[in-house]
Amino acid sequence: MSADSTAVVAPAGPDTSGSGRVSGGRHLGLALVVIAAAQLMVVLDATITNIALPAIQTDLGVSDSNLAWIVNSYALAFGGLLLLGGKAGDLFGRRKMFQVGIAVFTLASLLGGLAPNEGLLIGARILQGAGAALAAPSALALITTTFPAGKPRNTAMGVYAGMAGIGATVGLLMGGVLTDVLDWRWVFFVNIPIGLAVLAGTRTLVEAERHAGRLDVPGAITGTGGLIALVYGITRGGEHGWTGGLTLVSFGAAAVLLAVFLVVQARTAHPMMPLRLFKDRSRWGSYATMLFIGAGMFATFYFLTLYMQLILGYSPVRTGFAYLPFSFGMAAAAGISSKLVARFAPRVIAGPGLLVAAVGMLWFATLEPDSSYAAHLMPAMFVTALGLGASFVPMTLGAVSGVSHEDTGIASALLNTAQQIGGALGLAVLSTISTSAANDKLPEAATALYRGLATKDFTLAARAGEAVTHGYTLAFVAAAGMFLAGLAVTAFAVTAGKQQHTEGAAPVHMG
Repeated sequence: MSADSTAVVAPAGPDTSGSGRVSGGRHLGLALVVIAAAQLMVVLDATITNIALPAIQTDLGVSDSNLAWIVNSYALAFGGLLLLGGKAGDLFGRRKMFQVGIAVFTLASLLGGLAPNEGLLIGARILQGAGAALAAPSALALITTTFPAGKPRNTAMGVYAGMAGIGATVGLLMGGVLTDVLDWRWVFFVNIPIGLAVLAGTRTLVEAERHAGRLDVPGAITGTGGLIALVYGITRGGEHGWTGGLTLVSFGAAAVLLAVFLVVQARTAHPMMPLRLFKDRSRWGSYATMLFIGAGMFATFYFLTLYMQLILGYSPVRTGFAYLPFSFGMAAAAGISSKLVARFAPRVIAGPGLLVAAVGMLWFATLEPDSSYAAHLMPAMFVTALGLGASFVPMTLGAVSGVSHEDTGIASALLNTAQQIGGALGLAVLSTISTSAANDKLPEAATALYRGLATKDFTLAARAGEAVTHGYTLAFVAAAGMFLAGLAVTAFAVTAGKQQHTEGAAPVHMG
């Protein structure tokens, strides 16, 4: 799931396209709408599905452990293929790859909305992530080729970043309304008219110059495959035991595939993930910190959504509105930190931010089945959001500090990749912790909760609710540990000094 922040990076590229001209002024407004709509669609899809999870689980009979895959499959495909998508745009044309990505995303949304079972739904989510990975990096580059340098481009960058900033909130609210008023399937169907409108408007975008090179397909296959095997092993181990044959095979496959991935990256002339970027301590420290941030933040949305709907009985709409303090806190802190980065080193801002975020997570860890929203949930959300919002901008600066001009785009993309992959891995680990803890208190606690609610056996529902809440709170404790681990890495490794923003800032997708 991505709430989102703005941040810094990719410097403006050339003004010319393959035809050597910039889009005419009369088309700039429509071009801005097209790119902003595409960005909003990609970003909000990380959160819009979260609100619908309980309805999806009930309708399709999704198991408690597999429920996380509806979130993780999108994050893994998006994060795992993001660098490949950026390279494809360089080689085959940004506008063409943007069009292909939006078309794939739109088709996948149709398939997701029509999915009759969890397997096909998860497959559609993977396809959505692949489409997003093609469209997202090309969208930013198309701003630099479509909009003239100066006020038009700065305005476009601001709107693009703003879409990232409001995407999570729009997703949560829209997901609640669509699920409540219509059906959970409309959280996917809603992308279809948007996607078709974006495709129709791409003629206003100016193509970027193409570059020499080739796609690192072996790197994409081994890297993404290794991560999927790792997440599957973690999820299956928590459900069926850590010594099971399929669990061990999954971990073995992950180890082999990820090792091959590193060898491929070291030896290929055009690597998807250039290992030279990890030679700088501050840079790899920023990536590692973002990995931990993503791990803890994805869990926040996932478990809070389930807690509010299953334990407190909130409707999807009420759940969406309940997240507003999180969005306000994130936006406020991101705005303040974007000004502080010119005066303080990144770790001086991000370190305290992560500590505040950990405090917020520990506050969530004290939740009970009858906790109050106003006295408990709302302030804990705001505190957590303040801490996370203070961390994103300085971490992005740390990631691109000292990067050569030709590597700035990929350094930024790696930061987004780290967040998405961290979110998928973290959610797999934390959902395993939560499920195991709940089942220790009451066997098959989640199933018992659904059965108690469906049969109006309120005694069973109360017992199961206590067990499930206990599982959620332990997951929040673990998430706090993720933020503290990020704090430790930041303090040790992120040594970049204070910096000014780079023109053409690229947003980091949160959640």
